Formats: sequence, C-alpha cells, structure tokens
Amino acid sequence: MGRQLSALKDIEGDSVPPGLPEIVDAHVHVFPGPIFKAVWAWFEEYGWPIRYQLRSEDLVRHLLSRGISHVVALQYAHKPGIARDLNRYMARLREHFSGKVTGMATVFPGEPDSEAILKEAFEMGLSGVKLHTHVQCFDMNSRELNEVCATCAREGKPMVVHAGREPKSPAYKCDPYLLCSAEKLENILKDFPDLKMCVPHLGMDEIVAYSHLIEKYDTLWLDTTMAIADFLPLDVVVRLEEMRTDRVMYGTDFPNIPYAWDRELKKLLRYPLSEKALAGILGENAKAFFGIS
Repeated sequence: MGRQLSALKDIEGDSVPPGLPEIVDAHVHVFPGPIFKAVWAWFEEYGWPIRYQLRSEDLVRHLLSRGISHVVALQYAHKPGIARDLNRYMARLREHFSGKVTGMATVFPGEPDSEAILKEAFEMGLSGVKLHTHVQCFDMNSRELNEVCATCAREGKPMVVHAGREPKSPAYKCDPYLLCSAEKLENILKDFPDLKMCVPHLGMDEIVAYSHLIEKYDTLWLDTTMAIADFLPLDVVVRLEEMRTDRVMYGTDFPNIPYAWDRELKKLLRYPLSEKALAGILGENAKAFFGIS
C-alpha cells in the first residue's frame, strides 16, 4: 500500500440481507476519541478516506441496528504505557452493550508488567488479546511476543494478531516484511500448541500459505476482513469454498473502511458455500474462537 487509495461510493443497505443465519462481525475497531481521530488522519494521508467516522458507541449501534448480532471489538496500543487505559475503556464499552460486544485486550509487547496488564484485563471480562505487527513493530518470533503468547496460553485466551505482511506502507516505522510471515506464524503454532490464534485479512499477500496452515493446525483461524471486498490489490483469487471453512470468520474492519458497511457481506454471499459453511463463516466460527455464548 504505497499510495493513498480512493473511497468507493457503493450503496449501503439498511439491514443485512434477509434469511441469513446469525452474524458476528469478528473485526471491528474501537478507540477513545482522540486516538480514533489520529488513526483516521493517518488513513486519510497514507491509506484511504474513512467513510464512517463514528464514536465507539455509535459504530456499535450502527452495526447492531442493521442486524449484526454480535460485535467483536478490537484495539491496539501503539506505544508503551497506554494499554491499561485502553483496556479499561474496552471493558466499559463491553459492559454498556452487555451480551452484544466481545472486547479484546491489548498490550504493547515488551513493555513492563505486560503479564500483569493482561491478567487485569481478563479479570475485567476481556476475552483475549489484539496485536498489530505493523503498528507495534515487533518481530513475530521475538521474546516480547513469546511472553504475550505464553500469558494467553496459560490463561486460555485467544489472540488476534495482524501477522500478514500487507498492507505495507512507507508510513510505518518498520518493514512488516521483515517482522512477519506465514513461516514465522507457524513457529508460534508449534511453540504454543494450545494457543488459539486468528490472523486477519486471510493473511493478505500470503493467502495460499495461510489456507494451508489452517488445514494443518486446529488452533489457527483466519478472518475475511478487507480480503474479499475487491478493494485492495491481491495477486490471487480468493476461493473461500476451497478453504477449511470452519476456520474462517467474517470481519469488516469497520469503521475504518472506504466503502459501504455491508460490502463484504454482499461479496461473501456470492461464494458457492454450503449452508453449514456460510453459517460457520458468518457466526459459528467466531463464537467458537472467542467463546461467545
């Protein structure tokens, strides 16, 4: 992603298409207002125009009011020292939408007391950890990440880690191609065989490699976020029907998207999936991964 991409003016629906099984959006971003504004400004300059610049509470209501049954809320600490505040923010949001929002904790890998930060977050009801290699600039096979993995494995909590190399940007402070890859991710799966992990965006530029990994490891999931939207350039044609569909989850990246909130949902419905596979991708797989009842 070396250049800014344009917004798409596709028409959004007022609700999810009728007759669908329960839908869990497994990849929704929330942040306190000042951080959200900084994130949107970054995207405006280096990524794409953000179509939905909504506060956290409003964006959750937006999705729920249109028929999304449950939202998995994600955030990440872009520097040391802010994770505790972000986790408290997430816990309050989760409580506000009782039973409708699963909140994920964050931590900055390598910061002091990272284990204690995560244990406190789990005690507040947060369900796992979200990390972003490109933003937090950690190597996937570093001691710092291993410490987070070990904590989650001991606590039985899943991890969502942006471990795909794309989208790459010169605006990042590090080169994601040096920090993450499907090979590095497999090392984690081998080292922590009981740890459940999700790689968003179908692993993006390594979709084929990650599709092989979910065949090989029962502890690995992928989400569809932005990978089936026909927006970002891909070198391969995504064939969800040929993947292990019990390890793929529907996600959107809402609200940080340049197109309609239901664009990927509509694209997903064009795949030749069985009713069981569709129900799994839309909701059942996320329930299993995040422990949603």
